[in-house]
Amino acid sequence: MLLKEKIIKHFEGKVVRKDLTALIKGNNPVPVYVLEYLLGQYCTIDDEEVIQSGIEKVRNIIRDNYVHRSDAEIVKAKIRNAGSYKIIDKVNVTLNDGEANLNEADFANLGIRKVPVSDKMVIDNPKLLSGGGVWCIVTLAYSHEDDIKMRWIIADLKPIQVSNVNLNEYVELRKEFSAEEWLDLLMHSIGLNPESFNKRDKFIQLSRLIPHVENNYNFIELGPKGTGKSHIFSELSPHGVLVSGGDVSKARLFVNNSAKGAIGLVGYWDVIALDEFEQERGSKRTDGDLVKIMQNYMANQSFNRGKETYQATASLAFVGNTKHNVPYMLKNSHLFESIPDGYIKGAFLDRMHMYIPGWEVRILKSSVFSKEYGFIVDYLAELLRELRKFDFSSVLDDKITLDGSLTTRDKTAIRKSVSGMVKLIYPDQVVTDEELFEILDFCIEGRKRVKDQLYIIDETFKSEPVEFKYTIRATGKEVYPETLENLNYRAAVQVKEDFDTEQTDNGTAAKPVLDLKPHQTILKDNQTGVSYKKLFADYLKGAQNITIQDPYIRMPYQFKNLLEFCMMLGNNKALEDEINLEIVTRNDEAYLNDSIAYFEELQESVAEIGINLTYKMENHHDRFIAADNGWKITLGRGLDIFEKIEGRFNVADMDQTKRKCKSCEITYLRF
Repeated sequence: MLLKEKIIKHFEGKVVRKDLTALIKGNNPVPVYVLEYLLGQYCTIDDEEVIQSGIEKVRNIIRDNYVHRSDAEIVKAKIRNAGSYKIIDKVNVTLNDGEANLNEADFANLGIRKVPVSDKMVIDNPKLLSGGGVWCIVTLAYSHEDDIKMRWIIADLKPIQVSNVNLNEYVELRKEFSAEEWLDLLMHSIGLNPESFNKRDKFIQLSRLIPHVENNYNFIELGPKGTGKSHIFSELSPHGVLVSGGDVSKARLFVNNSAKGAIGLVGYWDVIALDEFEQERGSKRTDGDLVKIMQNYMANQSFNRGKETYQATASLAFVGNTKHNVPYMLKNSHLFESIPDGYIKGAFLDRMHMYIPGWEVRILKSSVFSKEYGFIVDYLAELLRELRKFDFSSVLDDKITLDGSLTTRDKTAIRKSVSGMVKLIYPDQVVTDEELFEILDFCIEGRKRVKDQLYIIDETFKSEPVEFKYTIRATGKEVYPETLENLNYRAAVQVKEDFDTEQTDNGTAAKPVLDLKPHQTILKDNQTGVSYKKLFADYLKGAQNITIQDPYIRMPYQFKNLLEFCMMLGNNKALEDEINLEIVTRNDEAYLNDSIAYFEELQESVAEIGINLTYKMENHHDRFIAADNGWKITLGRGLDIFEKIEGRFNVADMDQTKRKCKSCEITYLRF
């Protein structure tokens, strides 16, 4: 069964085709969850006729009921003339505790203020008081009576959100999907086409949801502009609010002492995201008291204002842009360099549970957006909110032991991150050891990225260094996760050193004696600094007969990989030597004729560099390189280790070390 069919079968009425949202949204500044709430009423069946009819209905609702600021006076005239009218607008309620002693609503787009709202409406929907506003469907009436102070009357008010969800049903239905299918469903649900992302990319995208599913989670993502950092926090949940990092204040975020202790955003929202969290030239100075209160809240889930101590569960997300590329930051400063100076303090940054590498996220183009079915985001948001009540970190307890050098904050950060990722991908907690360790490595990397920078920013952290490793209890194996940017930077430095060595003394510089041993190399998604030369050249030195068994050499780019492998072999031997290279592969009937033509063309080309290439078609699954010098190298993905190169003019097309890798394992064996 196709994923699309499976989604509709199990979640009919709870999913929507994601391209419809973009189709209707256009230039309307309406949050995605508002549009999908409406689409969920009319377009949840995979029937083109029903969908087209539903699209027209939603368009009519947006046209007739959504209030554009420029049309506010026209809408007010409609309400006055008709007596009452249904509108869609963002509503914010405040208590007028003067003589009036009542709750009053302000309408963001309609522009009317201090409209009385019943106590019952506020009690049923307390988030109206949050200060951030709530999107609602409101029936607004108009009174023509004489001697009346307020002519506007709120006859009915309904926040735009799913009324109830069944978490048990959701968890049970998760069992109908494989882990890969569920990952893809979640990617569709946040509006992205999973086919455009590898697994690591998917983890990075979905990690933005952890603050929605974990209480008191502290998340930061810094990266280039245009990568969708703030989208999830502004568009995909009615329980999160996006505020400008430069405009946040103690009163707005925590407690307003001048308003008789009115609690701020942390008391009303599950997630508060501080957008554009970077230091701008000429921006106002950071409030030191705000940093201290925030620092205390991030550590203890509480804060003091005046004589009171307040508790809250809101997670904090910090999203901002970087000013330099990663190699520059690693060599010259640190990965927090772009945030306001007032926040670059060891005690504050140590509270961060995860730092997501926004520089790995591609700039979002139209081709990466989903056109398939995903959860109505409001439905998903309600489920994530329900999951906040649980702690899934116990899945680690019987599996691994975190290193004793790690601080309590390190361990808490890792466990909360793992809990969040498991809630998202394995809400039924049915997860294999391999799947769990993959998540664990990702989460440790997110915390290690923070700690590595703390050693640079604050000297006191160097006095008690920690080791980010864990031991698998079942086998005793120790695992040392590393951040990808560190791996890539070291590899890039080594490539440069190798290049410089080759240029020194006309290439006659002495090379170190190699001590080759059997071992395993694990490549990560998006890892760079890798080439066929670095992976294979030393192990194939002196070989005269080499066999490559790879069942997947059929597409043009795969033949290009093979050509580059042959070029590496040609450069790896003396000019006068020859190497017999046998390729064992298999091909479907659809690719056979083209493959034979490609092989024949390749044979002729590489013969000029002393490679005698032969090929045969046999049905084998294993992938390896076997050489007559005694080495056999097993290949998790064959030679196909690199991601597709995008664009016509890309440096990665000319240099393998600049390409991003696909995750795989390579094992070197002596026989």
